[in-house]
Amino acid sequence: MGHDRPGEAAIVGKIQIVLADDSLLIREGVAAILAAIDGVELLAECGDLESLEAAVIEFSPDVVITDIRMPPTHTDEGIAAAIRFRDSYPSMGVIVLSQYSEPEYVMALFEHGSSGLGYLLKNRIGDVVEFQRAIKAVLAGDSAVDSAIIDVLVKAQSQSSSAVDRLTPRESEVLALIAEGMNNDAIAAELVLSSKAVAKHINSIFSKLGVSEEADIHRRVKAVLLWLTAD
Repeated sequence: MGHDRPGEAAIVGKIQIVLADDSLLIREGVAAILAAIDGVELLAECGDLESLEAAVIEFSPDVVITDIRMPPTHTDEGIAAAIRFRDSYPSMGVIVLSQYSEPEYVMALFEHGSSGLGYLLKNRIGDVVEFQRAIKAVLAGDSAVDSAIIDVLVKAQSQSSSAVDRLTPRESEVLALIAEGMNNDAIAAELVLSSKAVAKHINSIFSKLGVSEEADIHRRVKAVLLWLTAD
């Protein structure tokens, strides 16, 4: 387990970093940017979740910088790892780098608190000063969020509030049960409706919230997030 987080003024020596991204070109690019930052030392470069976890155990870095999607599943390994590292190594900062600015990734990362966590867009880390500031912030126990991400969250909340207001009372009930993790059959039993009626309500919810063009699991996640942010 880690020790208490240092304040920025208490940081001495070089900030030791482990970097993870499944793209060799991205890793080399980020490594080059880190090399231009005074006071940091890159200890290891990893291409998948397994090697990242091994490097963290071996080196106990001050900060981990990781991509969201990596082998083995190319889904949300980086976010899941960031949450685990924060729990297991309280003194370690973690920055998630992503090419995606979708609200659900950000909210998943910060769901249980933002201390020591950062979320930055890959195409904006070329600003060495800002990147260095983010590294120091998460090490000190603060958070670092790309300003473009904040804009997306504000826009999503504004859109979700008006969209959720258009739901009927029954649709709101259905969406609340989706948020509890119920499938269509369970919702039908809970509300004493037919499965066909539930499916019709859900399609209407997706349409009103503007998430009708995505895979079902992503539509459900997005719908719940929009409902939560509006609420």
